[in-house]
Amino acid sequence: MRDDSPNYDVMRDSHMGIGRYLATRLTTLKPPMARAPNPFKLLATLNLQQWLFFLVAFFAWSWDAFDFFTVSLTVTELSKEFHKSTSQITWGITLVLMFRSVGAIIFGIAADRYGRKWPFIVNNILFIVLELGTGFCNTYGQFLACRALFGIAMGGLYGNAAATALEDCPEQARGIISGMLQQGYAFGYLLATVFARALVDTTSHGWRPLFWFGACPPVLIIIFRLCLPETKSYIERDAVRKANGNVAGTFVAEGKVALRKHGLLLTYLVLLMAGFNFMSHGSQDLYPQMLQNQFNFSHNAVTVTQVVANLGAMTGGTIIGYSSQIFGRRFSIIIMCLVGGILLYPYGFTNNKRVIAAAFFEQFCVQGAWGVIPIHLMELSPGSFRTFVVGTSYQLGNLVSSASSTIESTIGERFPLPPKGETKRYQYGKVIAIFMACVYVYVIILAFFGPEYRGRRFDVAHDEDMDDATGHRGLTRITDNGKHDRNSSDAEGIQKV
Repeated sequence: MRDDSPNYDVMRDSHMGIGRYLATRLTTLKPPMARAPNPFKLLATLNLQQWLFFLVAFFAWSWDAFDFFTVSLTVTELSKEFHKSTSQITWGITLVLMFRSVGAIIFGIAADRYGRKWPFIVNNILFIVLELGTGFCNTYGQFLACRALFGIAMGGLYGNAAATALEDCPEQARGIISGMLQQGYAFGYLLATVFARALVDTTSHGWRPLFWFGACPPVLIIIFRLCLPETKSYIERDAVRKANGNVAGTFVAEGKVALRKHGLLLTYLVLLMAGFNFMSHGSQDLYPQMLQNQFNFSHNAVTVTQVVANLGAMTGGTIIGYSSQIFGRRFSIIIMCLVGGILLYPYGFTNNKRVIAAAFFEQFCVQGAWGVIPIHLMELSPGSFRTFVVGTSYQLGNLVSSASSTIESTIGERFPLPPKGETKRYQYGKVIAIFMACVYVYVIILAFFGPEYRGRRFDVAHDEDMDDATGHRGLTRITDNGKHDRNSSDAEGIQKV
């Protein structure tokens, strides 16, 4: 029997004792088997404006990833330009990861207070300035400064992109749209790989044209976003604040309510995102080095393997994002972790070209689980601070996991292989498999014990936090004006476990 009702898994956790909550973890994991239309029919349920919101968010998130990987793909050239070691150049990557949390906080609060549109545009203006700036750097210090500032800009985009794409999305289509949105990151990596081959060292300017080119598409993305309005969900929320008579005071009150009622949940989200970021970085960052160093793959073979792996990632994210609408968010994450764990042996120990298949399916699982994340975070986040919570939890988790490749490479040095000439070789595959097995177990435990609010309404009329923050005054006024009806048929069938 199919359960088509939204699954508010323990929707009122604050009203439930810890014993009762733990007792429901297994029973609420049962797949609801919600009826989901053909995915193409689901995509057809989005109106033109909803599609435009998704596309502008997808393009921005893809180019965010492109700009991030410009350094990763030019480490050798940057080392020669600035006369620094590889490890010194990779500080440019580390600084981006460190400062992303700062950007998530600044731009997240700005987007929740002033709207999605203008913080999004400012983000992309900064991308233009800082990518151009990196391309014109003449000293190592200038390079590090540009990348640190770029980290702030990059950190501010994810939460805003998720809110823009998903806030107004039809409920049944959220899963597949979430999966498609998340794979903008893999798509950005593929674009960066292609354009790095085309632009790096093909002119007298060396590595610089890649960064100059990286500054161009955000101009189009800004124009695209300028042509679109605010999301309807934000407009409704802003109307309640204005109806309450004190917009700033209401926003502060919303923050106090969110901290009081959801502080533990916010901590959980950071821990969950730390696990997910360990999962992606742990399976990806050192993998090219493993193929080249341990298995003696050529540069072309490594590139082909990486491209196929990213195609697997994009496929998995889309399919599992859609499937999570049927089987539930937590169940989908756990199944992907289990299957990914089973595939770790061929992923880390196949020493010939057949590893391409293992790479495809391993990244299918990793990014399949990731495909659930944008909508899962949106549904778990307090309504008034979705952009802030989604972006900050993601980026703090990224900060925690930023040392993944360093941890793996350091442990790998304890498992040496016979050298190839003067090149030292290590059993990186074994280390990746052990590391990822631990990460999968960690994520499974967190997903099992965590909450799920599949099908949660994003409109302000169903936001009890806003009720508390306004003392019921703002919502009552809006409802009395006929803009919302908290008792409408949209609220029917909500399953509160």
